[in-house]
Amino acid sequence: MNHALRIHEYGGPEKLLWEEVPVPGPKAGEALVRHAAIGLNYIDVYFRNGLYKAPALPAVIGMEAAGVVEAVGEGVTEVAPGDRVAYATGPLGAYSEARVIKAERLVKLPDGISDEVAAAAMLQGLTAQYLLRRTYPVKPGETILVHAAAGGVGLILCQWAKALGCTVIGTAGTEGKAELARAHGAAHVILPGEDLAARVKAITGGAMLPVVYDSVGRDTFMPSLDCLAPLGMMVSYGNASGPVPPVDLGLLAAKGSLYVTRPTLASYTAKRADLVANAADLFDAVQSGAVRVLVNQHWPLREAADAHRALEARRTTGSTVLLPAG
Repeated sequence: MNHALRIHEYGGPEKLLWEEVPVPGPKAGEALVRHAAIGLNYIDVYFRNGLYKAPALPAVIGMEAAGVVEAVGEGVTEVAPGDRVAYATGPLGAYSEARVIKAERLVKLPDGISDEVAAAAMLQGLTAQYLLRRTYPVKPGETILVHAAAGGVGLILCQWAKALGCTVIGTAGTEGKAELARAHGAAHVILPGEDLAARVKAITGGAMLPVVYDSVGRDTFMPSLDCLAPLGMMVSYGNASGPVPPVDLGLLAAKGSLYVTRPTLASYTAKRADLVANAADLFDAVQSGAVRVLVNQHWPLREAADAHRALEARRTTGSTVLLPAG
């Protein structure tokens, strides 16, 4: 018997329904994975509420999980039965006790990485990896801005950027979250009600920033542009406050020939070689101690609706994992 949380229509957390679903045997190139832990991410909210559309309904949502390979289809060489594995790049289907997925999207877990850490770190950690290493490769001595610094990706960004020699300015919604961000690498934290650009100008002595990493979206996009130095890059990688409205490109010229990008993990890990290399870089950072993954919340998988409510109300810090029924 296999259970999963499915949506039959888009809407609030109550649309997540705990149902019995079949699991087919793996076909050529596929692997059957029994989940041990499942990651909760804001992209799950987008697929649940309809901001992002599932290929078809009903749909099992969820992008990230860790578990054990139970069987493989013909021609699979990437993994074998008994391997501990994780994935974070879809397709949808992680909110389930077990699933079939293309073997090329799985990465093997080192002995030093637990299932919970892998489930919490894969999507968020791989996101931090490509943001810091590829979208805008940070350099020692630079000062950068990380929005939602106490969130899952934010805490990893703060720690990793500090380890790479950067000074991190974070934003956080409460003083408690600000303290958490400071404890994980943020040298400065800006709270709601403060003038973002003015604080950044004071901190940098007027130099402003080469890059802003923004997962908040609508509410922070325009103020973030004012924090950038000429030729700076605005990296908008999330929409926690809603999607960014249309922007007059002339503003980018007026504010200093700025760059704006809207990257996705799927694009940066589309090739298996990139997926494996990026994951190895992440696992090295975790095992070296440069990055500590904080799993601060646990929910049974069947109670994921409550986890969604907490996430949307910004009552979570660090990472959250969903645990399948025993």
